[in-house]
Amino acid sequence: MSTARDIMHPGAECIAEDDTLENAARMMRDLRVGALPICGNDDRLHGIITDRDIVVRCVAMGADPRTMTAREMAQGTPIWVDVDADQDEVLRLMESNKIRRLPVMDGHRIVGMISEADLAVHLDEQRLHQFAETIYSAQPTN
Repeated sequence: MSTARDIMHPGAECIAEDDTLENAARMMRDLRVGALPICGNDDRLHGIITDRDIVVRCVAMGADPRTMTAREMAQGTPIWVDVDADQDEVLRLMESNKIRRLPVMDGHRIVGMISEADLAVHLDEQRLHQFAETIYSAQPTN
């Protein structure tokens, strides 16, 4: 059975907590990704920010992405998976939390991200369909 290490896209780049959402959007554009982990000065995962977060929770609310920081966007305890977790644990976490992206950790360091596209490559058609039904039965959070 596949592990998180097998499924993930390696080398996730973090946005610093004090960085602006404008910088986050530029990073996403340049990296061609839809989400970035938020890391603190302690080099630990403090959250995740998506392109949708920037639009819905900043721009649409009248806030300024040039001054709003990633720290202000981080909410709650981040959901993550250990690099050696099996495929079932990855799916359980993503489905139970209704999330479409999952940071992968090795100790206290982020080593990759798992997205829907990564799952599409590694899951059989039936399991992928079940995942999509579960995730899209409610509004996604990231």
